[in-house]
Amino acid sequence: MPELPDIVVYIEALERRVLGREVTGVRIASPSVLRTYDPPYDAPVGREVTGLRRVGKRIVFEMDPELNLVIHLMIAGRLRWEAPGKAIPKKVGLAAIDFEPGTLVLTEQGTHKRAGIWLFSEWEGVASLDRGGVEPLAVSPEEFAEAVRSENRTLKRTLTDPRIFSGIGNAYSDEILWRAQLSPVKRASQLDEEEMRRLHEAVVASLTEWTDKLREEVGENWPAKVTAFQDDMAVHGKYREPCPRCGSPVQRIVYASNETNYCATCQTGGKLLADRSLSRLLKGDWPKTLEELEELEA
Repeated sequence: MPELPDIVVYIEALERRVLGREVTGVRIASPSVLRTYDPPYDAPVGREVTGLRRVGKRIVFEMDPELNLVIHLMIAGRLRWEAPGKAIPKKVGLAAIDFEPGTLVLTEQGTHKRAGIWLFSEWEGVASLDRGGVEPLAVSPEEFAEAVRSENRTLKRTLTDPRIFSGIGNAYSDEILWRAQLSPVKRASQLDEEEMRRLHEAVVASLTEWTDKLREEVGENWPAKVTAFQDDMAVHGKYREPCPRCGSPVQRIVYASNETNYCATCQTGGKLLADRSLSRLLKGDWPKTLEELEELEA
């Protein structure tokens, strides 16, 4: 799922192309992408885009006369910038928004169509979609600590809960916790002041550096490879690859369709966290340390 750095880069690319431009057409290939019916889907036609902003992981187009179009990409949704009037691709195409200089196409891979488009005549409608999490790059250290301690969740769940923090998901939370050298299953209430400081600094540094990196890679082009996974991430998506800090193999916790990646040496004092997909199978034989895991694999 595209997260804060990815959404920011999308918005900046959109600003260069559609800010101040009039919508000339709206085409819908998959009616399920529409999550509201009033105003109608073609209400943006003839209106000028006056602003773009991020609300959580959503992209908001502000238009004049007053109208707000919201796009949530969810897990597999992506945006393409195509030639004017470009046909919506079959199978993956959901919708297209036409402008004079080009067409914005919303696509989604896979059979589960979760990406959505909302239209609101007033900002209150957009606000209703906001889960209420604080902006991680806009709060003070004290406000950050207050948000972390607002619920006694694991740090992984705390960072990815949109009611606590806005825009952080599975991928960047892994990178943040690796940078802070904190266990993903440590409870918020267990953090001392030094650990809280490290976590806050890791959030700011990780999100800022990744945004800058993606921005530099895109340049003036369109961000065609937006994804929450990046080849040079430290641990996310790097199961069994060496940790760039200590060289130990990256570990994982699998749950549902997601997984958490971490370094046992750097983050959990060498302790392996139980992986549901394997611990149920191995039961009492589940290794507790990297050394036991190496012996088991041998």
